Amino acid sequence: MTIAELFDLPFATLSECIREHAIQQPQRAAVIHDQHELNYAELDALADRMAAALQRDGLRPGDALAICATSSIEYVALFLGGLRAGGAVAPLAPSSTADSLAGMVADCGARLFFIDAAVADELEAAGSHIKAELITLDGTSGGRALADWLAPVGAEPLPVTIAPDAAFNIIYSSGTTGAPKGIVQSHAMRWAHMQRAALSGYGTQSVTLISTPLYSNTTLVCLFPTLSSGGSVVLMAKFDAGQYLSLAQRYRATHTMLVPVQYQRLMAHPEFERHDLSSFQMKFCTSAPFGAALKADILKRWPGGLLEYYGMTEGGGTCMLAAHEHPDKLHTVGCPAPDHDVRLIDEEGSEVAPGATGEVVGHSAAMMNAYHNQPAKTAEAEWYDAAGKRFIRTGDIGRFDEDGFLILMDRKKDMVISGGFNVYPSDLEAVLQQHPQVADVAVVGVASTRWGETPIAFAVRKPDTALTADDLLAWANERLGKTQRLAAVEMVDSLPRSAIGKVLKRDLRDDFQRRGALA
Repeated sequence: MTIAELFDLPFATLSECIREHAIQQPQRAAVIHDQHELNYAELDALADRMAAALQRDGLRPGDALAICATSSIEYVALFLGGLRAGGAVAPLAPSSTADSLAGMVADCGARLFFIDAAVADELEAAGSHIKAELITLDGTSGGRALADWLAPVGAEPLPVTIAPDAAFNIIYSSGTTGAPKGIVQSHAMRWAHMQRAALSGYGTQSVTLISTPLYSNTTLVCLFPTLSSGGSVVLMAKFDAGQYLSLAQRYRATHTMLVPVQYQRLMAHPEFERHDLSSFQMKFCTSAPFGAALKADILKRWPGGLLEYYGMTEGGGTCMLAAHEHPDKLHTVGCPAPDHDVRLIDEEGSEVAPGATGEVVGHSAAMMNAYHNQPAKTAEAEWYDAAGKRFIRTGDIGRFDEDGFLILMDRKKDMVISGGFNVYPSDLEAVLQQHPQVADVAVVGVASTRWGETPIAFAVRKPDTALTADDLLAWANERLGKTQRLAAVEMVDSLPRSAIGKVLKRDLRDDFQRRGALA
């Protein structure tokens, strides 16, 4: 069966796509990292060896295996091998604490935990007792070396039948709003992502440059469509703007996924204009608020299209903004993707009137099965319409404009209720970002005896400027509405961010309140 025939099926698997590419274009580069390259024939064979070793060690269809390491060719091959063996892959963040890692490994039930040297050192330093067998992808001490664990050359796994609703992976939330939740995504959900790959220009000649971590859904929604389409993936273990530009030029990158803070650093890099980026066909962005001014700068200076995805790891409804086609809609996150049903509901769970503001909920073929082992949390994340159709709640507040483009107001949990008025931090951040000496800013709500809650801003100065907190506070409050005015501004060297660029507002809020800075 050809790749074209596979993609015409209602359901197929990534493993089948890799196998077909190994037959049709065995010498085509599949994964490239640090001067090393694996072609499709080699990737397919290595995935077989991984799968055979997993089955030898007792992994059965539906069982989980856990990975916590920086990006590498071995990581990708192991992920594919786990799927081929019928397993559900749980990719974990190396930035997690040892206790958190132990909790996630126990939660998913993995009996094999694949790590690298950095993670092994963290586990040893913390004296962590993880019951799963430790295997080191980079062959370092801290566990059994991958080369010793791997099945011999030529080994093949037992064939496994994959049902559409079978677990593909378990992605744990960052835990920035509480204990991490395991988001179970199915093979059918991933197949829906891969089937739409052609819409973004993926094909056998695609070269996707990936600098976001492999444990993040931000990365996987780009990685899997590239491989299923027979393109090449160039991995960066750690993002560096200068190195990124060099790799993009060297490999003639056609596609990439970046988060807003990475775009910001690239556009500000002094060598940006000196690199040939003319090979780019499509650039993607997701995971964090993407400012209209930054989008406009990218459209002006970086060749190729720019597509912003708005959605959740849990799935549901996705909105897409083809910024190059709608330069007048850069303040929005676009329209619902084809076959995605996105609606807005009020606090009582009723749909709001056209033009009104409400919580964003969505339905599509790409939806999580559930939160692993957390039925109550799963139920909280769901909303059903009058016909019984299942939607995923985003927790985001937004409204549709007259053309059907979604304008996000803020996260529901981040909205500040000050003196009975709803204050959206994103509105305040948009004003603060207009100050010529502000490089970065975040607004959070903190407890207030007088108002219930009140907004506070944390701002980063641009280099070689002398902006003070008092000056910025006065400047902003002159431009904000009476109910929006900031109670305080703090100047900081940088904003705390997750590995995929999300501002950790909870950290800012908790630290501010712990210090009693308004007292």
